[in-house]
Amino acid sequence: MASTDLNNPPQARLWRRLVRWTIYALIALISLLALHTWYVVTSFDTETLPDRYGQVDAQLYLEPSTTGHAKPLLVLLGGAEGGNGWTRSRWKAQRDRFLAQGYAVLAIGYFGLPNTPEKLDRIGIEGIHAAIVRAAQNPEINRDCVAVLGGSRGAELALLLGSRYPDIRTVVALSPSSAVFVSHTDAMVTSAFAFEGQPLPFVPMLWRATPELILGDIGGVMRKLVANQPAMDAAAIPVEQINGPLLLVSAAQDEMWPSREMSDAMMARLQRSGFQPAHEHWVLPGGHSAPTEEFPRIEAFLSTHFAPNRGAGGCAE
Repeated sequence: MASTDLNNPPQARLWRRLVRWTIYALIALISLLALHTWYVVTSFDTETLPDRYGQVDAQLYLEPSTTGHAKPLLVLLGGAEGGNGWTRSRWKAQRDRFLAQGYAVLAIGYFGLPNTPEKLDRIGIEGIHAAIVRAAQNPEINRDCVAVLGGSRGAELALLLGSRYPDIRTVVALSPSSAVFVSHTDAMVTSAFAFEGQPLPFVPMLWRATPELILGDIGGVMRKLVANQPAMDAAAIPVEQINGPLLLVSAAQDEMWPSREMSDAMMARLQRSGFQPAHEHWVLPGGHSAPTEEFPRIEAFLSTHFAPNRGAGGCAE
């Protein structure tokens, strides 16, 4: 017994117990987390549309015309941050630039506000389009001259709107996606967008992307989702159906999702379809927000391809 005690001192035995119980605790924690995740996923209501489905927050900015002509309408959409970002002080200077250039500006928030759905989950794009139509009925706005600009998930939405509604004459998509992606809910089992009450096909969350999700590596999650080519094909946005010019602005070092590669895929799709209107893809150095530093060039694109005769209320043919 004395020899055994010498080879196995109390301190060593204590450390082994601590290691063993730490392993047991980790296994129990992982099991509880897996059970909780399973419950959240399986119990999520995928049949009932979210509260306030189709409702939006729309703020119209319109300065009096000095020419007597109706103004072209520029619709601005925020991304996954929710709320109505273009009404905030951060974007006031750029919003005022658009107004000074002769546009009417419609800022739309589509989730994360008291009068909208709570989360980015099966957002009804027909409700957003209805808000655009209501704004365009203003006699000071040219209803035949509507463009949509969005960033990130808002770019995804802008492309969806342009591909489904021919009255949208130009789309500008900053750090965009080429497909509809999964919702921003705890369960992540539904589409982010819907049309007339029916969820759109979407790229689903993958169990093998869970480690990156737990670690907060959104870019790693999205790279795994984008690599699911059959799902990307099934959920692809039909950009070739857009009724006018299209500008894609991506980031070469996008840390959120591969906007450059997805924009390349959309340009290839346009080429295969023989898309005739002007379409450009600008690749910028930098991360996900880099396209927001290019508004002077974006303004020039709009001036050339969307509404070159703003003083006369005109759109490009």
